[in-house]
Amino acid sequence: MFSKWRNATDKVRKLVLENQTCLPFTRCFRNHVNMVEQQSSSSKVQALYELCKKTFTPSGVPASSHAIQKLCSLLDTVGPADVGLKEEHQDDRGHGFLGLSRLSSVVRWAQPITYVDIYECDSFTMCIFCFPTSSVIPLHDHPSMTVFSKVLYGSLHVKAYDWVEPACYQKSKGPGYPAVRLAKLTVDKTLTAPCGTSVLYPKSAGNLHCFTAVTPCAMLDILTPPYSEDAGRKCTYYHDYPYSTFSIGNGAEIGDEKVDDYAWLAEIETPDDLYMRQGAYTGPHVQIATQDHAIFESKCNIPTGEVIEMLKFELDG
Repeated sequence: MFSKWRNATDKVRKLVLENQTCLPFTRCFRNHVNMVEQQSSSSKVQALYELCKKTFTPSGVPASSHAIQKLCSLLDTVGPADVGLKEEHQDDRGHGFLGLSRLSSVVRWAQPITYVDIYECDSFTMCIFCFPTSSVIPLHDHPSMTVFSKVLYGSLHVKAYDWVEPACYQKSKGPGYPAVRLAKLTVDKTLTAPCGTSVLYPKSAGNLHCFTAVTPCAMLDILTPPYSEDAGRKCTYYHDYPYSTFSIGNGAEIGDEKVDDYAWLAEIETPDDLYMRQGAYTGPHVQIATQDHAIFESKCNIPTGEVIEMLKFELDG
C-alpha cells in the first residue's frame, strides 16, 4: 500500500512541477493530497489552522488582542503527541561533522536542528523546530511579523531584543567592526515545557531573538505573515555587542538604566554554523479550506478533483 501511495503522489508531484507557476503552492497542496487517506477535522492542528485562517491576512494587519489571546489559549493545550512528536530524552550532543563549505575546515560538534513544515500559505506558516542539546538558532529578526512560539518538550533558552526608537546608530569602531544599531534586551530566560505560549510583535516583545537548547527540545511556531523577500520580510541575522563596546554619542545615552539591558546589533551574513535539515511531519494533516483549493487551481490550472481522481486510480490500480 505504501509503495502504491508513493508512486501515486510522485505522479502528482511531477504534474505539479511541470507547471512552474504553481511551485509556491506545492507545500500547501501537499497537505490536500495527504487528506485522501487521512482526515483530521478534530485534531488540534486542524483547530489551529482554522483559527489562523480566520485571524490572519497576507497583508499582516495586526490581529486583535482577543484573537491573539484565543490563539495562545489553543496553543497552550498543544503537546508533542498532537503534532506527531515523541519527547526526546537522550543527550544528543556528541555528533561531529565537517562544515558544509569546502573553504571551511572547522569541525562542528552538534547535530542539526530539524525543521518540520506543517502548513504554509500567504497569511501564515506553521512549523516545528527540533533542537539537539546545545544547538543554537542565532540572533535574527522578524520584520513586520508576529510570531507565536510554544515549547513542546525540553528546555530552551531565549534571548531577545527590540530596537531602540528613534533609531540610534554608531559608525564603525574601526577595521573589522561594522556599523551598529542600539537595541534593548527584553527577554533573557529559559522556557521549560510545559509552559505558556510566547508572542513577539513587529516592534515589541523581542522581535529579534536567538535560541539555545538547554536540553533536547522542540518548539511549535506560527509566523504571520511568513518570511517573504519579495514583500520586504527577509530574515536578517545579527551579532550583539555589549553596550560598552562602542563610544557613546549621537543620542545613545541611556541615563540611569542598566547598561546590561542594552546592546549594539550588527547585521551579519547567515552564520556558517547554522545547520538545519528538513524533517517529515508525522502528525495529523491539515484539511485545507475551500479557498485554498481555488487558489491552487487558479495558479496551476490543475483542478483538485482531477488530482484526487488520479490518486484514487493509482491506488486502486
